[in-house]
Amino acid sequence: MEKFTAPQLQAALLLLNQHKAPSLHWQISDGKLCKTFHFKSFIRAFGWMTQAAIWAEKLNHHPEWFNVYSRVEVTLSTHDLSGIGELDFKLAEKMDSFS
Repeated sequence: MEKFTAPQLQAALLLLNQHKAPSLHWQISDGKLCKTFHFKSFIRAFGWMTQAAIWAEKLNHHPEWFNVYSRVEVTLSTHDLSGIGELDFKLAEKMDSFS
């Protein structure tokens, strides 16, 4: 597993964000893949986090996240790579599929 180069990051980010409104895009911030998810209620946010946690465990790749009521802020990076790699984008895709 290798850290993505800048061109690889841009290509993967374009693919991940295709067919989404700009307000729903993932972004690169401080060398990490980031997105804020908004839900109708706390229970829906928590349910989504539970689904995401199951996949994170299956991938053995765990997010940094912060939850307040109906909002979940997600930050993904691969600590072993000191950057963003393939697992970050795999988990991001799964998270999008649940939202």
